[in-house]
Amino acid sequence: MKLFYAIIVTLGLTFSVQAQDNKPAENKGEKKEVCTDVKDKAGAVVKNKDGTVKQSCKTITVRKKYEGTAVPDKK
Repeated sequence: MKLFYAIIVTLGLTFSVQAQDNKPAENKGEKKEVCTDVKDKAGAVVKNKDGTVKQSCKTITVRKKYEGTAVPDKK
């Protein structure tokens, strides 16, 4: 009897996880690459061998901000 319950629970968890993966994400956002100039300890900009400014780039996700309603004050 315990084996029967274990099988049902395992199948239920499997289907619930698969159902969650198929839901469309509302606010996944878009990928954006942001680059900043590399600076040394003194604060001077570091340059490459060819004379261009060395940059450090990262990929970030920009998400949409939702506007909410104000919470009413307690009286």
